[in-house]
Amino acid sequence: MNIAILGIDLGKNLCSVVGVDDTGAVVLRRRMRHQTIVQYASGLPCCVMAMEACCGAHHLGRILQAQGHEIRLMSPEYVRPYVKAQKNDDRDAEAIAEAASRPTMRFVELKSQDQLDLQTLHRVRSRLVNARKTLINQLRAVLLERGYVVAKGPQRLDRALDEMLAGDDLDITGRMRTLVTEMRNEWRELGQRIEALNAEFQDHVREHEAARRLIAIPGIGVLNATALTAAIGDGSAFGRGRDLAAWLGLVPRQVSTGGRPKLLGITKRGNKYLRMLFIHGARAALPSLAKSATPLGQWLRGLLARAHRNVTVVALAAKMVRIAWATLRRNATFEPAHGAAA
Repeated sequence: MNIAILGIDLGKNLCSVVGVDDTGAVVLRRRMRHQTIVQYASGLPCCVMAMEACCGAHHLGRILQAQGHEIRLMSPEYVRPYVKAQKNDDRDAEAIAEAASRPTMRFVELKSQDQLDLQTLHRVRSRLVNARKTLINQLRAVLLERGYVVAKGPQRLDRALDEMLAGDDLDITGRMRTLVTEMRNEWRELGQRIEALNAEFQDHVREHEAARRLIAIPGIGVLNATALTAAIGDGSAFGRGRDLAAWLGLVPRQVSTGGRPKLLGITKRGNKYLRMLFIHGARAALPSLAKSATPLGQWLRGLLARAHRNVTVVALAAKMVRIAWATLRRNATFEPAHGAAA
């Protein structure tokens, strides 16, 4: 049995496996557990192992790659058009094998264990930040129900709670006073956990040269640098900086009206978390960069004169992504004098 491509539809317990030969004909259909796939692949001649880039794909991919197989990971949205009618796990595995054979298919780079660990820490931090935000909003609502209006911002809320809980003129019941105190302690505990993760990211930047070079770029901080290196490594999967910006959804859509091209809003495709970090970083760096006597500052001043500030922020974020890609691929350090041309 000659297997050229083995399509694997990953599941929590069982996986559907479909093997196709050089002509694209299906020669194998089986359902296996994860460990059984490893054992079965060890007895096969080196071939292409195709999977969707989902949970468990990178771990299994590294094991199969060590056996000499070629790993092709694809975004699920690129596999979906190849699924035939009556969708099931076997059909999905067959679609994965067929999609992996397309010459124009885009593949996901296999991530190392360190990259996955770093991505996991970012996801945990994002969850803690959302939980703290939810807790703060609920705490402000509890106080508002009892006639206490607190301005927005965690620092202002913390100061207001200090004044309220220190005195005896807080007109709430004893049970609510206890509840407010518990919510405040939970909020502070979440803040401590977030700060501990921030310190861990800072230690990572100190130890990795690529991340240190990234934080030299205006608007890119510790979070941006660690999240970007965890997602793309050295950036070798992208041929140009524009490809990376397009992957993050920062490239404008273009339509033709009367034969003339017109730019619309950004696509907002790809990694939402990274796009959010770069846009926030660009918004924070814009005031100082727009005043600088550099090519990048001159470009920003001209853009601000003819476009909305938010458009300028997004354009700067896309520029930062392209500079970051050039920094990673060329092992170079950002120079403000050449920022606009990078």
